[in-house]
Amino acid sequence: MRRPAPSPRAARSPEVREAINALRRIVQALRAGHAGLRRAGLSSAQLFALAQIAEHPGASINDVAALTFTHQSSVSVIIRRLVRRGFVMRAAALDDRRRQRLDVTAKGRQALRRTPVAVQRQLIAAIAALPAADRRALARSLGSVARRVALDAAGPYPPMFFEGPAGRGRVR
Repeated sequence: MRRPAPSPRAARSPEVREAINALRRIVQALRAGHAGLRRAGLSSAQLFALAQIAEHPGASINDVAALTFTHQSSVSVIIRRLVRRGFVMRAAALDDRRRQRLDVTAKGRQALRRTPVAVQRQLIAAIAALPAADRRALARSLGSVARRVALDAAGPYPPMFFEGPAGRGRVR
């Protein structure tokens, strides 16, 4: 479905320029953080999940999903990769053997010491610091923009930043 073009006046408004520039700065920061981590052998999503597990030892996949504001299915792909690479270990929880607890390994702690803070953490903190009314307005507005440019094509559960649909860590 083809969307109508904005009116010339609306397209030139200072608010549109300001919003586009803000989005560019955010994407640029996310990309820069991602590029540096790739050299270290981690995607930004992996670093973000690893840091959350380090701060919340014994967290479950559902806990990490909540902490990263990401759907459980997306987080489980990232956790599986971190476990396979030796950054995280899984163990059955003592209180409920059906629940898997996650812990950072020595290799994971070493990686965290060598890497910068995940940009996603700064983004979440910046949004969380907004007054509640501003957070609601931002969520509504960004949701509307995403729907208009078909950014929600990934489905109802988009992957974490810079994690491809199959969790391959590709920059999209």
